[in-house]
Amino acid sequence: MHTRVFRQSLCTVMLLAAGVLNPVTAAQGERTALRVCADPSQPPASTKDLTGFENRIAELFGKSLGLPVEYTWFPQRMGFIRKTLKNFDNATDQYPCDLVMEAPERFELAATTIPYFRSTWVFVYAKGRGIDGVETIEQLKALPKEKKEALRIGVFDRSPAARWLMSQGLYRSMVSFQSMTGDLAEYPGKIIEREMVEGTIDAAVVWGPIAGYAAKRVKDLELVLLPMPEDTGFKFDFQMHMAVRHGEDEWRETINGLIRKHQPEIDAILTEFGVPLLPLREAASTQDAD
Repeated sequence: MHTRVFRQSLCTVMLLAAGVLNPVTAAQGERTALRVCADPSQPPASTKDLTGFENRIAELFGKSLGLPVEYTWFPQRMGFIRKTLKNFDNATDQYPCDLVMEAPERFELAATTIPYFRSTWVFVYAKGRGIDGVETIEQLKALPKEKKEALRIGVFDRSPAARWLMSQGLYRSMVSFQSMTGDLAEYPGKIIEREMVEGTIDAAVVWGPIAGYAAKRVKDLELVLLPMPEDTGFKFDFQMHMAVRHGEDEWRETINGLIRKHQPEIDAILTEFGVPLLPLREAASTQDAD
């Protein structure tokens, strides 16, 4: 018995090495769980205590499929897909997880589903810091130069916000923050929850889901959120998808079906988390290479 199992496993490994058998095919089988690849500390999206909106949506999908939800945790930084979704284990003949709950448009590392939400970056400011009454980005741009330059505006490096502020002549107002630090417990919302509350900055330009979630948590300040418009000349709105491995077309269509079936519930979860939602645009999912 053990000899037969060993020979079967050895045969699989040899076929994989020779390129005859696709790892996706080798890992196929009846699903006993909805296995999600996720970051353990990335609120509001994903947390190890299962309080993020990705966790809530995964639970919704699991119930719909009649499967328990299981997680493989790894920080969502460089190497995330390689260490989770595409990390085939020859010893177990499978991947550790099968679904990434959030992937950007035109994602090349995996096959993406239809989009399930669209949001935009947001200009957030604290009332009482000199620009009360500003209700649109156009009003912000029309403020006197001295008022705008007096603001301390937090931005993340390598973000469209930094480029936009520079285009407005506000480079001296920028206070730059690292988008990824060595501390895995740091999450981007702290630019509002800590830096703005403590007075290090008066405003910030932040990805909408982060801004909305952080604003709901801040109790010591009255915050105003101004969604960035589409006519700034910079790309601020993005649609988010889910992702599976290339070659798993049937599984991708299963997830597409779940998104279509549960879109109202998904929207309700995202709204509960303060995510500023924009109407979805039609978009093709990532197709497998020929």
